[in-house]
Amino acid sequence: MERLQNKVTLITGAGKGQGAYEAELFASEGAKVVLADVNLESCVEIQKKIESKGGHAISMSLDVTSESEWIKCVRRIQNTYNALHVLVNNAGIYSRIPIMDASTKEFQQIIDVNLKGVFLGTKHSIPLMKKSDFSSIINISSTAGLVGNQGGGAYGASKGGVRLFTKYTAIQHATDGIRANSVHPGPIDTDMIAENLSTKEGRASSISKIPLGRIGNSHDVAMAVLFLASDESSFVTGSEIVVDGGLTAQ
Repeated sequence: MERLQNKVTLITGAGKGQGAYEAELFASEGAKVVLADVNLESCVEIQKKIESKGGHAISMSLDVTSESEWIKCVRRIQNTYNALHVLVNNAGIYSRIPIMDASTKEFQQIIDVNLKGVFLGTKHSIPLMKKSDFSSIINISSTAGLVGNQGGGAYGASKGGVRLFTKYTAIQHATDGIRANSVHPGPIDTDMIAENLSTKEGRASSISKIPLGRIGNSHDVAMAVLFLASDESSFVTGSEIVVDGGLTAQ
């Protein structure tokens, strides 16, 4: 049986990379997928792929930092389906700019996309999600939200904020039948960290720190997200799933 049969699922940052992979996986598991991204054309391409395989999807443009666009997005989902069962706050931007080199503008942009976007998505999706008996919010954080490192600062702050914001969401909306959990990927072979892995030395350096001896991939992360979206995780809320090959266990 399909694990997300007829569940309306909104995935942000669904036009490429991790979000696109999750969208295709969810559709294959029976979800009605809403693909949202600042790049509408890329969402439409993923939508076509899903539909060619017999899945169901719609696309919409969404800047996760804009409250008005979030309101329009949720309103369209309500008008189309009158339901929202799963929200995956996946959209994010990555930066390794050290604290001393980061401008205030760069810091704010990262916070706005990675943390404010999660807040706005949660705030405006919850009223519709409350109409269902059981709903699930999955926020994509990072191992950078758990431990510090030599690069970045704003990115880690934004992802650490996502982790705790998720717990507040879980506690405040448990009685509404809404679960909220965060996923914390380590090094994953996507465009986001392509620069880090672009040389043999860089890739080898990353692998050397991972006990399982390999870089993660989109499937590794998507399967954790799928578990949290499905009823298989019905007693899991306020938790974090770390998908990092053992990196932060050391």
